[in-house]
Amino acid sequence: MNIKSAKLRLWLITLSALASFVLTLNLGFWQLNRAREKQTYQDLIVQQAQLSALDATALSNNMGNMTTVLHRQVSLTGRWLNQHTLYLDNRQMNGKPGFFVITPFEFETTPSSETRTILVQRGWVARNFMDRARLPDIHTEPGRVSIVGRIALAPSKLYEFNGDEIGKIRQNVNIAGLEKEFNLKLLDFSVLQIDSEKASANKDGLLRQWLQPNLGIEKHHGYMFQWWALSALIAGLYLWFQVIRPQRNSRV
Repeated sequence: MNIKSAKLRLWLITLSALASFVLTLNLGFWQLNRAREKQTYQDLIVQQAQLSALDATALSNNMGNMTTVLHRQVSLTGRWLNQHTLYLDNRQMNGKPGFFVITPFEFETTPSSETRTILVQRGWVARNFMDRARLPDIHTEPGRVSIVGRIALAPSKLYEFNGDEIGKIRQNVNIAGLEKEFNLKLLDFSVLQIDSEKASANKDGLLRQWLQPNLGIEKHHGYMFQWWALSALIAGLYLWFQVIRPQRNSRV
């Protein structure tokens, strides 16, 4: 190999190594920034959960500001619209498949006594696998009741096999669709109902061991380590093959 070809080869190797090093280094920093962003959001969730519970009026006054109410605890008094109860299929709690039970909840704000309705994710119940069309027996208190929970987004969606669904058992729902179907004006978010500390027993038989939001921060840290390890490997290989080994060979 002549000197000109050797220099060209060295330049190509150097540029390739430098470009790969810079790319993997920046990808590591990008993953680090994503982890920091999600950590900030995770801290916000914790802070929101520690604030005092919103009542009906406070919720109504702040419902246009999602960042203010999301993940906040809430305490509402009103009545269940039990005729509109739905069962979301293929939902798990503690590793067991079953239904998430959702029901609209109508409450009044003060002092205007304006009526509002919000979708409540009431909890989980096992299903009958011998008769998959059979609905579980859920006790819903009639009349005026009080519930506690925390503000959440609409129920999470699973893979949809069909288009619009009908009937009590469904794979997914969306709030806009339920508004049209039930002829109701629903708030843009939902409530994850939790068990009240004052309640002596869970009368409706629903399980409410909701998972805390998992933002996958550890995953980003893992990817960051992988990209930076690759950067170090590229730098090390370049130094060994282009600097250290040629110097050793020249001394022989």
